[in-house]
Amino acid sequence: MRARLAVVQQWLWSRDQQDRLSRAAAVAARYCVMLVRDFASGHLSLRAMSLVYTTLLSLVPMLALGFSTFKALGVHNALRPALQRFLAPLGERAAELTDNIIGFVENIQVGVLGSLGVGLLLYAAVSLIQKVETSFNWIWRIKRPRSLGARFSEYLSVLIVGPFAVFLSVGITASALNSELVQSLAAVEPFGALVYGIAKLLPYFIIVGVFSFLYAFIPNTRVPLHAAFGGGIFAGVLWQSASMGFATFVASSGNYNAIYSSFAILIFLLIWLYVGWVILLLGCQLSFYIAHPESVQRNPRSTRTPPRTVELLGLALVGEIARRHQAAQRHATRPELARALMAPAETIEPIVDDLIAAGVLAETAANPPLILPARDLDSLRVGELWQILRDGGRRRERLPGSAVLATAESALSSAEAAFDAEKGRLSIREWLQSEPDTR
Repeated sequence: MRARLAVVQQWLWSRDQQDRLSRAAAVAARYCVMLVRDFASGHLSLRAMSLVYTTLLSLVPMLALGFSTFKALGVHNALRPALQRFLAPLGERAAELTDNIIGFVENIQVGVLGSLGVGLLLYAAVSLIQKVETSFNWIWRIKRPRSLGARFSEYLSVLIVGPFAVFLSVGITASALNSELVQSLAAVEPFGALVYGIAKLLPYFIIVGVFSFLYAFIPNTRVPLHAAFGGGIFAGVLWQSASMGFATFVASSGNYNAIYSSFAILIFLLIWLYVGWVILLLGCQLSFYIAHPESVQRNPRSTRTPPRTVELLGLALVGEIARRHQAAQRHATRPELARALMAPAETIEPIVDDLIAAGVLAETAANPPLILPARDLDSLRVGELWQILRDGGRRRERLPGSAVLATAESALSSAEAAFDAEKGRLSIREWLQSEPDTR
């Protein structure tokens, strides 16, 4: 058994597969292993639970904004079928829950709330997308969220324009399927089977498009389209499949209704919201892995990077940035630097932060920011850069202690002096010119 498991692991993590089909199967299997590992760690589950709580607080304000937009456009009746479809996995009680939520939304009188009440209503609606952005940024190893002004402007545009765009796409597609031309074609085979198949796949297409848009827009970074679309396909298919499975579960769970009575629908709603958020976060995690294949590793990520690895990556990082600067090439972002060095993004991030704090690097105000040298390449010595990396960007302090500590410090100082005599006195520009180009 152990021998078979070793063979499977060797095939799974080996990068030497010969044929294209074997390589694609190994990549897909590695993604599955990473997603299972991430879910088993518990972090995604905790964030999904937090999003369930925020959803309960923000559901009515978000629907109120959507209802107001649809009402202004004269299509407010379209909100009910959209909500009912979302709650369809809850079974027979979905229609009753939809009526209660819609009735509550219709009873909201914005004019009575006042400016403070409207502001709280908008904040409650925006807070859900803010929480989603925080979760997506955590998955993408992004520490800087959007500014406050960007949040309200971009989030409100999504809340107002997004539902209308989905409704418009659904309406246009439904009208096209019900048109006389399509109906006449459906009466002729094999066009009838084709129309039937498109109608069945339509929910998948819509949900895949919505998820792909969220994965591309919500993270505060530039997400490659193929990564967003890959995560959207995975999450969209899983969402639709899970909704059918959950509907079967609700229909066959009579014991819950007997135990919880009228509270059973609330329990099912919480479970379905949790399942939905887990699927959304797993799709975002897959998008990150597609964009950063260097993060797909056999062993789990270590929370502590060895000091030698920090020094090695730091020197290579400054060398890559200086090389681009000398060649007048476009400066790289943090994810691009991680891909260039084939290093995990969570390892590169703190090194870049320390070098920025030490004044070695700087970042632009672009979104995402570009990393460039903050000092002239002739004024920064390799030995100085090495000491900055060893000290984590902080000022070195002399520690009081015993004679043994002084002996240890003398040994390290001798090693630093030897490095400084050999390479440390070279400037970054001289160092790059003296080393052969191995690219």
